[in-house]
Amino acid sequence: MRTTQIPRTDLAPSAICMGSSNFGNGIAPADAYALLDAYVTCGGNFIDTAAVYANWLPGEKNSSEKTIGRWLAKSGQRSRIVLATKGAHPELATMHISRMSPAEIVDDLNTSLRNLQTEWIDLYWLHRDDTARPVAEIIDTLHSQVVAGKIRYFGCSNWRVDRIAAAQAYAAERGITGFVGNQMRWSLAEIDPAAVGDPTTVAMDDETLAYHQGTGLAAIPYSSQAGGYFQKLAEGSEIRPGQQKTYGTAANRSRAARLQTLAGETGYSVSEIVLAYLTNQPFATIPIVGCRTVAQVEDSMRAGDVRLTSEQMAWLAKGDGQSE
Repeated sequence: MRTTQIPRTDLAPSAICMGSSNFGNGIAPADAYALLDAYVTCGGNFIDTAAVYANWLPGEKNSSEKTIGRWLAKSGQRSRIVLATKGAHPELATMHISRMSPAEIVDDLNTSLRNLQTEWIDLYWLHRDDTARPVAEIIDTLHSQVVAGKIRYFGCSNWRVDRIAAAQAYAAERGITGFVGNQMRWSLAEIDPAAVGDPTTVAMDDETLAYHQGTGLAAIPYSSQAGGYFQKLAEGSEIRPGQQKTYGTAANRSRAARLQTLAGETGYSVSEIVLAYLTNQPFATIPIVGCRTVAQVEDSMRAGDVRLTSEQMAWLAKGDGQSE
């Protein structure tokens, strides 16, 4: 599988990132190990998790990080894995209360290091933003952990463009590396903003896309396959009510038809093309995939080597004036 260089770093992870939101609780540890084994067998080396992942399910707290930590210890793969995790997320029961003080950021990081059984994180994400906190305080806190050797690089997730730009400007003034990536909700599927249940999440929009195009900041999108929406349409499978509410637009139905046409012309699967729409962006974009079976892992990983022309890219996304 080809790799994608993340600008301003020495990280060149595989073109597809392995997500782990339900590892340990929703996906049993043995099944998660099988998915991770299949991922590295297919050439993958970029794993994304978060301190809060799977905490919404009954079971062990921080089970995603802990499951990955046990797999890393068992497999001996740590040295070849680009490991990413996220912290500074509000407690799930009090989402309106921010947890982004310097002490909370550092405490979350230290907890993640223990959970993952590692001495360093390659790419550490802030899972949310708190616009009441100055970017200087946030960047200084993260940079102090780079100096301490606990993280190599850091990025943001679910941040708005104005805050990203302000943080980058402050980092440049200090002569330090600021955010090296941005993690947002993004796929080929158009999103109905009114249907998104969590208002603290941020999706790709025209302003954010223009910022990435202008700066070259890497994008590491989650929900990159829209929960398998296009695959389900192609197979005639049932669409969940919540998924239909979020993605069931006329634009997406048109895109689904174009996807199936392109799949027939190229021999690629629908899921391969959906992911390739992201991996073929003009700036570094590494989609995160959430797989439940080894077959899904293998199908997703094939997308890392799919090349689409600029004409195919424009044709897939046409019709609504947006690019998500």
